[in-house]
Amino acid sequence: MPSEQDLVAVINAGSATLKFSLLGFKESVLRVLIERLGNGEGEPRAVIKDSSGNPVFDGPVPANNHQEALAWLFDWIGQENPTLKPIAVGHRVVHGGDGLQKPILVNAEVIKTIESLIPLAPLHQPHNLSPIRFIADKFPQLPQVACFDTAFHASQSTIERMFALPRLWSEKGIKRYGFHGLSYEYIASRLPDIDPGAASERTIVCHLGNGASLCALHAGLSVATTMAFTALEGLPMGTRCGSIDPGVLLYLLDQEQLSVKELADLLYKQSGLLGISGISSDMRDLLANPSAEAAEAVEYFCYRIARAIGSLAAALGGLDALVFTGGIGEHAAPIRARICELSQWLGIAIDAESNREDRVNLHTEDSLIKVLVIPTNEEMMIATHVRQLIGV
Repeated sequence: MPSEQDLVAVINAGSATLKFSLLGFKESVLRVLIERLGNGEGEPRAVIKDSSGNPVFDGPVPANNHQEALAWLFDWIGQENPTLKPIAVGHRVVHGGDGLQKPILVNAEVIKTIESLIPLAPLHQPHNLSPIRFIADKFPQLPQVACFDTAFHASQSTIERMFALPRLWSEKGIKRYGFHGLSYEYIASRLPDIDPGAASERTIVCHLGNGASLCALHAGLSVATTMAFTALEGLPMGTRCGSIDPGVLLYLLDQEQLSVKELADLLYKQSGLLGISGISSDMRDLLANPSAEAAEAVEYFCYRIARAIGSLAAALGGLDALVFTGGIGEHAAPIRARICELSQWLGIAIDAESNREDRVNLHTEDSLIKVLVIPTNEEMMIATHVRQLIGV
């Protein structure tokens, strides 16, 4: 087991969840998932697993918010294994805006800047800030590093990031930022070891999970991505609608008299795979369900991804490699097969057996495009940034 000097804590705070990991240089020592924080859907619960993935705690947590959950967790670690002390903490922060385009050591000024970006990510940024404030208050000597999901896309051109709105609104921050950047950055960091050719050429990465997006990479840099001003744009997702005619939103507000809150709930929580199928937001459930509605949701998901691949190939001026990652991308062979089938016009051909077995290389010898499956690891990417900044 790594010594206490090796460990970095990584925190990812969602709207009702808290993910916490203690990471050594190569693997996790402890993984924690706390759910149902302040959402009124039941008693908060935690599952804590050791380095082998074995549960060491599974039960209720006396916490109503992220700060109370962290206080409980640090007390639990201190009682159960006081040697597990992190030397620093890394945080996933959704939005860095135009000013925070690389990982940064947290201080009072950085906290204020992150707070000023709440209007750009009101559903995520306050929850990202909560653990940062807690640790700054309770453990002021513990270095903290904020890592931004938007930062990786800062390499995109001005044209790529624009909306066709009066410039006043761009100056107010309304532009394409892109998200899932820590995942894409990790894949870009792994490509030189897995396939140097793909690392130096034109690659589209498909991050497919409950949240889904694509990113076009040229020599490891982000050229274009499907998410934009918010993580609602682009592909259909588990419960998010993805791209939609803005006129539909105006209609719902004007003719159907939906409130802004009701509209946000519709777009973020009732749409996507769940909305189309009426069954589930989980791709595993849909693939196992024989209904026409489930099949239609799956087909829509694959079709929109194939269309987006064509768009990003145009942005790259061609395509040399396609990478699948994320929960669906790494494990749902039927989804990969259908996306590649719909993208055959690009010269993509995959081996059925390799696809079924989730191998790294899926492409056939005569495929014009390499097709790879690479597991993502945003936590390790954050830990790497932390170590670089604190010099460990």
